[in-house]
Amino acid sequence: MSDAGRKDFSTKAKESMTPDSTKSTQEKIKEGFTDTTDRVSRGVQPDDTKSDGQKIFDKGQRSHDAHAHGGSADTMMDKTKNALGMGK
Repeated sequence: MSDAGRKDFSTKAKESMTPDSTKSTQEKIKEGFTDTTDRVSRGVQPDDTKSDGQKIFDKGQRSHDAHAHGGSADTMMDKTKNALGMGK
């Protein structure tokens, strides 16, 4: 089960198993929007305030995003702190 305000794990699994070719434009836009808001929530909420399941899922998603997009493993909060000169 996901944390409050986050996309449910079963919903994400269902969306990823459904081929894009069978989705309507409205469904694709909705998924894109909810994926983006989930990523923002993932980056803003510190891991130590998340449930164990949410922590594991978010770490996996961050790793996937870093490999898929060539990004770093830093959270959005870390990147923001670094940009403001308040980082490590």
